[in-house]
Amino acid sequence: MGKIDEPTRAVVPPIHVTTTFLRDPDNQYRTGNIYGRPDNETVREAESIIAMLEDAKAAIVLGSGMSAAVAVFLALKPGDHIVAPTVMYWALRNWLLNDAAEWGLKTTFVDTSDLDTVRAAVVPGATKLVWLETPSNPLWSITDIAGVSEIAHAAGARVAVDSTGATPILTRPLDFGADIVMHSATKYLNGHSDVLAGALATRAEDEYWTRIKRVRAIQGLILGPFEAFLLIRGMRTLSLRVKASCESAMELATRFANHAHVHEVLYPGLASHPGHALAARQMTGGFGGMLSIRLRGGERQAIGAAANVTLWKRATSLGGVESLIEHRASIEGAGTPCPLDLLRLSTGVEDVNDLFADLDAAIKAAAV
Repeated sequence: MGKIDEPTRAVVPPIHVTTTFLRDPDNQYRTGNIYGRPDNETVREAESIIAMLEDAKAAIVLGSGMSAAVAVFLALKPGDHIVAPTVMYWALRNWLLNDAAEWGLKTTFVDTSDLDTVRAAVVPGATKLVWLETPSNPLWSITDIAGVSEIAHAAGARVAVDSTGATPILTRPLDFGADIVMHSATKYLNGHSDVLAGALATRAEDEYWTRIKRVRAIQGLILGPFEAFLLIRGMRTLSLRVKASCESAMELATRFANHAHVHEVLYPGLASHPGHALAARQMTGGFGGMLSIRLRGGERQAIGAAANVTLWKRATSLGGVESLIEHRASIEGAGTPCPLDLLRLSTGVEDVNDLFADLDAAIKAAAV
């Protein structure tokens, strides 16, 4: 995070935008740089920061969170079996149900917070990957990474964890036995809602990791140097932003847990949350900046409350400095496991009293 540009002694590294590199007189590439798709120094700097944050052997960045996730699955082989959560990022779940199935991957969706259910779903010799998301979007359930890793490894499968919501500030999945960590770096890692990016970090630079890197290179799932530069910029304040978001989320969860119009708050920081004890062991320094609330007035009140806010922004995505609110069931459509009365909240860095007052007024107005 403290790297400087040695030739100029600049404290902010420059952006390397070249697409190609000079060969040596004998046609060799002794710098190791051949072409801009796999070789870019600004991109490598972003990758080194992510590897450091996750205490990983190596990391790569990609053009989006979806491209990062998809690269993990495309590095498998047709016919391979996958175990994935029933509640997970909706776009990726749809991809697994449709595109991945057409390509020949077989996916079983289960409640990964239940180790017995995971154990029953894993098929020794056939299951090649267990995909986890913890906390899981948008219900924020917690999965035991170490427990699942033990089950998966005993069956010859790898474990990949979407840790977007936790960030490496709160959880480092490799420390709990996972093999791959995925981030939608669009969210907290960048944190300013101005970059689309994905990231993968690995425990080992093995043959599977080589296949993932080949998928990125051959399919052009790359991150541009300008986006990599902005991602580096964002990660410089990651710990500060995550700390602020966690504190506000905890305060909002506590207040809304006692709100007359709210019948449930989904936040692992609350003692009432079924995954609270596990989250306390698995997350360090906070329970995340994401929570969801369910309103007594149902879908109508939820949509109305989102329409009434002024400080909160009605928008998809999460993890930025601005606080976002979204009626997720409207986005996910038919088949969603998301309750119709649920509002997903991404807490930013605004004053928590202002955030509460704005949403409190919006909820009450929607109840009329």
